[in-house]
This record gives sequence, structure tokens and C-alpha cells, in this order.
Amino acid sequence: AKLLRLTALGAAGFLAVKSVEWTHEIESGFTITSNLFWSFYYTAAGLHALHVIAGAIIMLIVAANASKNRNLHHVENIGIYWHFVDVVWIFLFPLLYIAK
Repeated sequence: AKLLRLTALGAAGFLAVKSVEWTHEIESGFTITSNLFWSFYYTAAGLHALHVIAGAIIMLIVAANASKNRNLHHVENIGIYWHFVDVVWIFLFPLLYIAK
């Protein structure tokens, strides 16, 4: 359960970094309507962020249950979901940051 909570904390860190990054980009005039790249960027990264938020919330619920020895099979399920979100980021990162 402790490692699940630490992973959710990592998700919060990721979201904090994205928030600072997006604030800077929007203040610099790069908005979703700037051009095709920025439309793709905000849409793809935004959907990814929503999945990170959902995963972190579910992970905290699973961690609370796991610490009480309940629904332990959910630990594996949230792990599979979380790795899916990770794999998506592995493909998004080069598209959004290297191709930029």
C-alpha cells in the first residue's frame, strides 16, 4: 500500500510539472488555437493528464483497501492500468517534445 501511495505522489509531481509547463506556454502565447501542433499537444497531453488523475485517485482507493487486506486483486489491476498510462507517455513524449 505504501508503494501505491508513493506512485500516486509521483503522479501529483508529474501533474505539477505539467501545470507549470502549460502555464508558461500559454503565457508565451502558445494556446490550443495557435496551430496544429499545439492543438495536438494540448489534446494529447491533456487526455494523458486526465488518465493520470484517474489512475492516481483509483490507486489511492486501492491502497486504502490493500492496507486493510481487502480486494488485493485490485492491486494488480491498477498496476496494469498504470503501466498502460506509462506506455502511452513513452510514445507521446517523443511526439510532443522531440518533434517540437
